[in-house]
Amino acid sequence: MAEERANFGSKLGVILATAGSAVGLGNVWRFPYMAGENGGAVFIFIYIICVLLLGIPCMVSEFIIGRHGASNTARAYTKVAGEGRLRKLPAAIGYMGVLTGFLITGYYAVVSGWCLQYVYASIMGELKGDATFVSTYFQDFSSSPIRPIFWTIVILLVCHFVIIHGVRGGIERASKLLMPALFILLLIIVVASCLLPGANEGIEFLFKPDFTKFNRGVFLGALGQSFYSLSIAMGCICTYASYFSRQTNLLSSAVQISVVDCLVAILAGLMIFPAAFSVGVSPDSGPSLIFITLPNVFNQAFATIPWLGWVVSLLFYVLLSLAALTSLMSLHEVSTAFFFEELHISRKSGALIVTISTCIIGAFCSLSLGAVEGLSIAGHSLFDVFDFVTGQIFLPVGGFLTCLFLGWFVPRKLVKDEFTNWGTLRTTFFSTYLFLIRFVCPAAIAAIMLHQFGVI
Repeated sequence: MAEERANFGSKLGVILATAGSAVGLGNVWRFPYMAGENGGAVFIFIYIICVLLLGIPCMVSEFIIGRHGASNTARAYTKVAGEGRLRKLPAAIGYMGVLTGFLITGYYAVVSGWCLQYVYASIMGELKGDATFVSTYFQDFSSSPIRPIFWTIVILLVCHFVIIHGVRGGIERASKLLMPALFILLLIIVVASCLLPGANEGIEFLFKPDFTKFNRGVFLGALGQSFYSLSIAMGCICTYASYFSRQTNLLSSAVQISVVDCLVAILAGLMIFPAAFSVGVSPDSGPSLIFITLPNVFNQAFATIPWLGWVVSLLFYVLLSLAALTSLMSLHEVSTAFFFEELHISRKSGALIVTISTCIIGAFCSLSLGAVEGLSIAGHSLFDVFDFVTGQIFLPVGGFLTCLFLGWFVPRKLVKDEFTNWGTLRTTFFSTYLFLIRFVCPAAIAAIMLHQFGVI
């Protein structure tokens, strides 16, 4: 029998759970290296503007669809569409959201598993050595046929345990524990990093904009990061919104979640760059930053106090694991909600289907990174293919179509009723919101897509 639909139990639960969905490796891993490659403070300045003009309106749009549909992402889009000839198009957008979330869960769990391995490696003191040793350590581990898969399965089982306990007993309770813990760990490492000799250069890099570094690439990079960081079009935001009450202020919630998201991203920069500048490491180290560059940074920065370096390294990878887990929970819930509602089975059965399937996907993605030859498409590993298809095709296309759908095809009254909680909230920003999702957001997302494919 299908189970009754649950709701979040408190406003705090709404904010922390949905913020946990948005806050993940995109903030703690991708944001710092993107900022490092694109001029630091000027990138952050543009990023915040993009969150305001693109991220918040897109998030509110998914909130409206999710709460109105009060069901999994695929069915929610269909409910909002109502009857008519165009009903199949929004249904396809919803199914794309579920598929995107499902595929991302599989390969995201691999990276999340790497975080757990580095927690273990930090505890055991395995990350001590020079830059060459740390680089070799990561390459040997990531191409191993056993260890990455083991940690992928472990983090998916932890996620499964949370999901089967439901919305309030699982997701909300875990978010109320994990999000404060994440902030506390962030602040501890930020303080330790900022007290290092020469840390002022890293702080200045983050907060003193040099607009001579501004160019089209920096703008489009910030635009894409704002979209990626807030988990737009993955189905997570829409699914979580289906658990919102009718009293939840959608605009206020989107603003609060975006503030938390930006704060975590900036704190992640404060955690990394002062330490990097302290030991003379370039801020533009790219995607290898957290698994190759940072262990060496910690080793050098705290060379005179080895035990402190050990503590900071351990706390950092625990923090990274928590951030990965909060996002993985929301991704898992997208598919779990879909299966248990569409197949009319229990939540536990739906979660089991997702956990087993994503363990298999994760295993193949992990093996494609070097352990097994032949797991590639057009010369690219399965891991890279999943990353490209979801991140550069499905996410922007889903976001683009969602804006057009809600802005032009859904009745204005329905959108306004949800936006204003059926007239109980002030409507000051509704016209601005509608303008943004009709014109600004689609144009911005189209620019991201064209930039990703090298057209502009």
